[in-house]
Amino acid sequence: MEKSFDGWLSGFIGVLIFSGSLPATRVAVMDFDPTFLTAARAAIAGLLGIAMLLLFREKRPERSDLISLVVVALGVVVGFPLLTALALKHVTSAHSIIFVGLLPLATAIFGVLRGGDRPRPAFWLFSCLGSALVAGFALAQGVTASPVGDGLMLGAIIVCGLGYAEGAKLSRKLGGWQVICWALALSLPVMLALSFLTLPPSFAGIASSAWIGLAYVSLFSMLIGFIFWYRGLAQGGIAAVGQLQLLQPFFGLALAASLLHEKVSPMMVVVTLGVVACVFGAKKFAR
Repeated sequence: MEKSFDGWLSGFIGVLIFSGSLPATRVAVMDFDPTFLTAARAAIAGLLGIAMLLLFREKRPERSDLISLVVVALGVVVGFPLLTALALKHVTSAHSIIFVGLLPLATAIFGVLRGGDRPRPAFWLFSCLGSALVAGFALAQGVTASPVGDGLMLGAIIVCGLGYAEGAKLSRKLGGWQVICWALALSLPVMLALSFLTLPPSFAGIASSAWIGLAYVSLFSMLIGFIFWYRGLAQGGIAAVGQLQLLQPFFGLALAASLLHEKVSPMMVVVTLGVVACVFGAKKFAR
């Protein structure tokens, strides 16, 4: 019971951190090229990850772990950041909420395929209902569609769900923070080279907000958030803890209300309560 609670708590902290990822990316791509942003955030986090591995003298992964680490790297280090950065050139961060609402379902599916999870049928009912509530709320906000942006976001959700499930499975063996650090280290040579190849010709016109966005997605979205998230998925169950992602869009809207003084509608409160109920329902029937 204590291990399960620790898993849910770690997962909740990870979701809180990830809630700022899309807004920070949206701000950063206003001035940075999406490819540079993807490479730079991975390179910065990779250097920090290697420093952590050396500091704690972590043992190298076994050869049998390399394929899983490559899947994690392609999913969450390269795939999701790049595809979302490209998508946010075509759609707003509000529109991306539709797809973030599908991420828990994608994570649960890959948790079954790759992590060995076996949720009960009632779990899938609550999971689908929660995803539908989030998507319905986003659509009700009057977003405009972009086929290119939608396709990129859908691809981002698929590769991210796979990366989450694969990383959580490997975390049971290597540890949560070790998995993301090794995946970042594996990606570092390519990401570092790509950072220099796509370096902006001048930094003079880049706003401070873009630098803050880059710093956030490098330190929090790419490293610290995963330390909590993979630990939570490994301890509490991939499918079960993954449902906490249903709350991520609403945390983002809450941040917008408190920091940007945007109005929180009564409908948001109602839908949030419904999503919370779905999360707890999914937790109950996850195993």
